[in-house]
Amino acid sequence: MDGDRIAQALARIEAASARIEAAALRRPAHDPLLQARYDRLRGETASALEEVEALIEALTA
Repeated sequence: MDGDRIAQALARIEAASARIEAAALRRPAHDPLLQARYDRLRGETASALEEVEALIEALTA
């Protein structure tokens, strides 16, 4: 059951990330400040997902 909740949470995170990325691609004007914030958020999200995956690996090993 915990594995299902984790998988669902990861799926929601990935779906949200895809929506954010799609919205970012639809922006008509280039805003360097917004791009920097987006890049930082994307990096932080990737790091968080790596930590979650490492935790899952540790718990299932």
